[in-house]
Amino acid sequence: MLHDYDILIGGGGLAGNCLALALQESGLKIALIEAQTREQLSESAAGDRALALALGTVQQLEILGIWQGVKQHATQIAQIHVSDQGHFGKTRLSAAREKVEALGYVITARDIESHVAQLVTAADIKQYCPAKISAITSHSNAVTVTVQQASEEVEIKAKLLVGADGGQSTVRQLLAIEQHKTDYGQTALVTTVNTYLPHHNTAFERFTAQGPLALLPVGNYQASVVWTRNPAQAAQLLNCSEADFIAQLQACFGYRLGELSLAAPRSAFPLTLIRAKKMHTDRCVIIGNAAHQLHPVAGQGFNLGLRDVVVLADSLIAQQQRGADVGASDFLQDYAKLRQHDHDKTIYFTDSLVKLFSNPHLPLAAARTIGLTLLDHLPLAKHQLARHAMGLKLKVDNHQL
Repeated sequence: MLHDYDILIGGGGLAGNCLALALQESGLKIALIEAQTREQLSESAAGDRALALALGTVQQLEILGIWQGVKQHATQIAQIHVSDQGHFGKTRLSAAREKVEALGYVITARDIESHVAQLVTAADIKQYCPAKISAITSHSNAVTVTVQQASEEVEIKAKLLVGADGGQSTVRQLLAIEQHKTDYGQTALVTTVNTYLPHHNTAFERFTAQGPLALLPVGNYQASVVWTRNPAQAAQLLNCSEADFIAQLQACFGYRLGELSLAAPRSAFPLTLIRAKKMHTDRCVIIGNAAHQLHPVAGQGFNLGLRDVVVLADSLIAQQQRGADVGASDFLQDYAKLRQHDHDKTIYFTDSLVKLFSNPHLPLAAARTIGLTLLDHLPLAKHQLARHAMGLKLKVDNHQL
């Protein structure tokens, strides 16, 4: 059985669904392919993770008609407090000082994923779900995707295939796109804690010799924890008693939020910087985590992925309006060039933070202290850092995001 579309989107998670919504009124015939059922996606432990949404990301979600349905589940970030454990240097960023409502927002992945999936279903966008992509064959004027759905094998033809199926992307693997990998030798512990004192919508980023510790505001008396340790320390923290875990967390973070207690199970995952060696091949392009996976230190993963979605959607709509081929090689090359600078800049910024603040060398630690202290007293520099954190006025060639 053969079906024809303009664009096939491999992956029905956040990136894929957001792209489908961005294209729903473009006149392009689109379809989504997702390997897991909606129930499996909704019940996945990954849904418990907290996403830090930059203000620029929120603005894009609002344009897509997504933010209006989830903002009640999100917590404002009114302040960001950055410190270096064992040293006096610190920097504080403020939404009030930047004259904005919030520097960003924190939302549980499940809340936004579920809403976006509902919007895609309501938009009557064709979905093959659950269905697994088993083969991809590119031709001069189309790409054919073989899909296993239940006991049936379906061949779907399109002008363009978009791989938006996450870090373990089947699309990327079938296209034999290689990756650059940097193992940080670190593991991230993720959980949620109750706080005795209100967080006043403050996000805390505390750098330590073993890696950063972030506490992101959730509700009024909770914080989402992303704690980076070396693998041995992470294993011990994952398996120790709740009391021991909290004691070690308090020793690292302090008592700015009073006594803490666990509000969710602990989970852990290794940290690796992964970047695809190319973003496209014949009539295929990869976006989001299929193309790049970042250290969580600056919370830039989803923000960068959504910018992929926005730029690709804008480019596809413009190509469609010109009556041109949305899968043409020169078009995909132009898209890759549009994204290159943003990828380079964001990955370099994130990677540099990890290396700078995970180094216990005393002269470097002293330089960090001086740098954070000076930054806290230089309004223009703080303003520039805040704008970067908010994802505002980030110019990517002709795209203003």
